[in-house]
Amino acid sequence: MVTRTRITTPFTASSAADEVLRGVDLAGLRAIVTGGSSGLGVETARALVSAGAEVTLAVRNPTAGDAVAEGIAKSTGGIRPRVVPLDLADRATVTRFVDAWEGPLHLLVNNAGVVTGGLERTREGWELQFATNHLGHFALATGLHDALARGAADRGGARIVSVSSTAHMRSGIDFDDLHFERRGYDPQIAYAQSKTANSLFAVEATRLWASDGIIANAVNPGGVATGLQRNFTAQQKASLDAAEAAGVFTYKTVGQGAATSLVAAVAPQFAHSGGHYLDDGQEAYTVPNDADLAQHPHGVKEWALDPGTAERLWTVSAELLRV
Repeated sequence: MVTRTRITTPFTASSAADEVLRGVDLAGLRAIVTGGSSGLGVETARALVSAGAEVTLAVRNPTAGDAVAEGIAKSTGGIRPRVVPLDLADRATVTRFVDAWEGPLHLLVNNAGVVTGGLERTREGWELQFATNHLGHFALATGLHDALARGAADRGGARIVSVSSTAHMRSGIDFDDLHFERRGYDPQIAYAQSKTANSLFAVEATRLWASDGIIANAVNPGGVATGLQRNFTAQQKASLDAAEAAGVFTYKTVGQGAATSLVAAVAPQFAHSGGHYLDDGQEAYTVPNDADLAQHPHGVKEWALDPGTAERLWTVSAELLRV
């Protein structure tokens, strides 16, 4: 068995977004950041704009997006990101976004995500966390494939950053009951399944699209206190508090949380290498599916990188979106 050396970079858990982009010139690069009106999305977009990128904020709330865009413009000398409505749980808005996009695309940061405190469904009957965090981003990326291919042709490559989470360690993909129609609903397991799906997307997107110059990588931003936690259950909050007290993880600043997304977006180490899961600015080590999260807070489980599972999930997702 051949053991591959993990990809490393100079960055660490304490590195911030601006450190990753120091000396990087992104003039001419066109980027989309989903969920760009709060938390990690704001910092990711701000840092990209500061480095010269032309950024589009894809947001569910355009009013909030406009406020963020104005704030970024003030901090970057007047460079204002574009704001476009996008609700990842609504296929019609994804279609409108894709149809309205013109020209090449060089970077797609699938950053948006939801956490629910209880079972919620889309109009199709899909479980909301899986529908938003995975299926919405899947539809967006596949719809923008041609734009990414054009971006790859004129810049020597295009990248997709798929924001996952340590939560992926709690669950693989239950193909027999993706939308919790038969099993009891656990919002933590539902979120975990969607985050595993985010990693598997990067694996299969790279396999299918690398020949077009498009690669995708998944990232774990780490523990960052953002609006995403507003719907955490008391059990989820207690688990986080216990993990922090035990030293399993330390909360990061928003700048530190966005740093790993930016490593995947711009670091030369990942320019032509995809299908990886990054954590703290590095490619994470792989752990068995039965590994204890408390012992491996910075690893990635085998089920989140399995090529066969990634291919199956891609097929199932495409079939769902054709309904």
